[in-house]
Parts: sequence; structure tokens; C-alpha cells
Amino acid sequence: MLLARLKQWSLLRACLVAVLGGALNVLAFAPFFMWPIQLLSLALMFALFVAHPEWNKKQIAKLGFSYAFGTMSVGVSWLTIAMTRYGGMPWVLSGIAVALLASYMALFIMGAFVFARYCQQRWKLSDGHVLMVILPASWTLFEFLRSSLFTGFPWLSVGYAHAASPLSGYAPIFGVYGLGGIAALCAAGLAWTVLDTKRHWQGMVVAITIFAAGWGLQSVDWTHVHGQPLSVRLAQGNIDKGEKFSVEFIDHTLQLYAKMMTEQRADIIAVPETAVPILSSQVPPEYLQGLQQYAQRSDSHLFVGIAMDDGNNKYSNSVLGLSSTNTVYRYDKHHLVPFGEFVPFGFRWFVNMMKIPLGEFSNPGVIQPAMQVKDQRVMPNICYEDLFGDEIAQQLRAQHQEPTGAATILLNMSNLAWYGDSIAMPQHLQISQMRALETGRPMLRSTNTGATAIIDHKGHVVSQLEFLKLGTLSGQVQGMQGLTPYIRFGDWPSLILALFSMLATIVLVRRQSR
Repeated sequence: MLLARLKQWSLLRACLVAVLGGALNVLAFAPFFMWPIQLLSLALMFALFVAHPEWNKKQIAKLGFSYAFGTMSVGVSWLTIAMTRYGGMPWVLSGIAVALLASYMALFIMGAFVFARYCQQRWKLSDGHVLMVILPASWTLFEFLRSSLFTGFPWLSVGYAHAASPLSGYAPIFGVYGLGGIAALCAAGLAWTVLDTKRHWQGMVVAITIFAAGWGLQSVDWTHVHGQPLSVRLAQGNIDKGEKFSVEFIDHTLQLYAKMMTEQRADIIAVPETAVPILSSQVPPEYLQGLQQYAQRSDSHLFVGIAMDDGNNKYSNSVLGLSSTNTVYRYDKHHLVPFGEFVPFGFRWFVNMMKIPLGEFSNPGVIQPAMQVKDQRVMPNICYEDLFGDEIAQQLRAQHQEPTGAATILLNMSNLAWYGDSIAMPQHLQISQMRALETGRPMLRSTNTGATAIIDHKGHVVSQLEFLKLGTLSGQVQGMQGLTPYIRFGDWPSLILALFSMLATIVLVRRQSR
């Protein structure tokens, strides 16, 4: 019997297996897509939780921390490339930095395990209650906290692994954190199946029902077609980060992207984040004028990544939209990257260790307008802003109240050249797929090295360029209108459901014990 065997495991053995299981969990995400591994590894962690009620909160914290540390340390190991190759930091120090970041992110899953053990001990909950309610609900709440505290860094949230699994049907309703809680519930069902020999079928019924419902929800159209399809050209310059900001290479970069933008018309033409590698105040006036004139002649709409200099030491990581009108559209990045676009308080010493040119950018606020492109409206986001689905939903919700309506097409402009030929690129592509699912809108991606792609409103990658290759992706995109449940309500339904399920369980158990 599996339960009897797990009871024989020492805490050290369980933690070592947890680190391995967490590392293997990375295979559930892009580019591997082995999402069943995630459910199995989570099921094992939950089974160990139940098998050892004698482990106190401090001991169970070690189990949760070990699993999450295994996932995070392997899953974001590509950060060492930026710190060593471009920042001049020794490999040992960059490895320590990643380990510290992984440790910080692991604290949240550790918190979920500790909170579940606290609830179990405080209210004398049964194994079934802990497995099927408390652990999945805690997982949902603490993953949301990881996305929110200290600007948030929800990379490798459990739900992303299911952007292409049968569970993806839940994304337009609950978003990635609710989807993560549902995945945790499925894992709990699997654990219950093998732990409870008398009622093993109940856990399997729960898991099968959840998967069947998710599969059925995939066919629901939460949004509808709006207007006519637009032609698209997305540039991928593949410019090495070491050359991009060098003085002798700047003119080459400017001319390369000018050529890529003007060699063929399209309704939407986009180049990556900071494709213009100098401040707007340093750009020759004739450069942007030439692009504006091309947009007017060809009736194209150009989206140009550029760092705007607004004077008085105020800078913005921005997108300029050029069209046949004389009005220039502007979008400013609002969710800034710690250590990349602002220096967190008390960490100037860390920044000084690296040779990477880091700036202090302004934050304009979340709500900004979309750009009109014929009968569609395009909403840009820059780099890892598409990691924060609640902010994109907030933008669309606010735009929906305006006479022009909400954006019908999303556009991500990124530059992951810092991370070389790593799994960061497919991981980021998967994040964009989740945003398309949550909003019911297509997502276009123009990046320096990848993944440059066209994603439809169901989260399917329609076409993409090969990583680390110079090229332009041409295609069509169909705008979509309407509000998914996630756009309407954001993460609140998932959070309320998680809290309510825990409170209801505790109240029922207390009443039964009287």
C-alpha cells in the first residue's frame, strides 16, 4: 500500500524527492509540454503531506519549500546568462543570485503548505478535507500573492503548464491562478485515489470530471468576431545584446529595422521592444519622419519600440504608433522590471556589481488607450507586462466603458536577447498564449530573438519564426470583441471561491464535531 510506504519516508528523503519532483515539474511547461508530470509530482507532494500528520509546520515548510525551489531554480536558471554574459558577474555569484530568487519564490508555496497544516491541526480536519479543499485553495491564494507582492514575479505559475491541456477551457473564466488551483485539485484527486483504498474511486471521479468539463469549455466562444482581418508583419531583428547598444552598431540597428518596416506594407507592422536603441532625444529627426511618411503613403500602422526622453530625467520604455494620420500614438510601459527598469530600494550595491546599463523609468499607470487600426483596436504591452493578466483585464475592462470600446487585438513587444538560446523564449510564448485564452483575443508578438508569433483568441500558435533568426513574420489576424468572465471580474472569483471553500469546510467540520 502506497500510504504505508510513504509513512516510512524520513523528512530528508521526502525533501530530496521534492527537489527532484520540482525540477521535473519544469518539463510541464514550454518547450516540453509534459503537463501530466506536473500533476503526478504535485500528487506525490500532497500524498506526503497526508502521510505524515506528525510533521509540524516547520517540517512541512521544508517539504513545500523543497518542491518549489526545485521548480524555480531550474525553471529560471536562464537568468544567469544575462548576469554573466552581459553583466560580467562570475558564474558562481550569478548562480547564488538565482538561488536566492528561487528561494524567495519558493516561500509562497512553502506558505501554502504551512497554512494547510495549520488549518488541519487547528480545526482537526480529515485527510480528505485537507487534500480536496485546503491544499488546492491555499495553492491558489499563495500563487496569487506571489504575483502581487513587491511588484510580483509569477513566472512558472502552475496554470501556465495547461495553456494547451484539456484544463485550458477554464482560463477565460478563472485566469491562470484559478487554473492553477484547479490543476492542484486534480492532483489532489490523484493522490486521494491511491491513498484511500476504500473510496479510491471518488478522487478519480473528481479528476475525470474536472478534465471533462475543461475539455467541454474549450468549445465555448466567450468573444465574437469584430470587423475584418488585418494583414500583419512582425519583425525579428536577432541583434546580439552585446552589439545593440554599442556606438558603432547603433546606425546598423536603425537602418535594419527601418528596412524591415518599409519593405512591404501591412495593416500592422511591429518591431521589438527598444528596436530603436537610443533615447528619442538622440534619434535623428528624419528617421521617425521617414517612418511616418511611409505609414502615410502605404496606409500602414507602425508600432515602434523606443525609449522616450521626456526631459527632467524622466524616461519611459515606450511604443510609438505611426499611421496615415498626423497623430502619433504612444504607449508607456507601466509594470517595470526590477533591476532592469528600476532599482529596488536597498539593492543599488547589486546593480553596481554588473555592467549592464540599467535605467530608472517612469510609471504612467495601468490604464492607457488602444490604437485604432482600421476597424480594429490594438493594445500593446511590453516585455513581461503580459505576465500580469489581471492588469491586461483591467485595461480591457476600462476601455470597454469608453465609446470606442475595448481593444480587439493584443500586441506584445519584447527583447529576450539577454537570455540567449534558453527556455525563456518558449516559456514567454506560453505566457502570451494564456493571455489570449483569458481575454478571448489574439496576441501578436514581435521580439528581437524570439518568440515572434501570431496567436489566435483560443491560445493556439498560428505561426511563428524560428528562434535566433533574422526574419519577418507575415500573416493575418482577426480581431475579437466581447468580455470573457475573466475580463469582467479578474482574479476575484478564484480568490473568493478559494476562501469560501476553506471557510465552509471549517464551519461544517466544527458543526459535525459538536
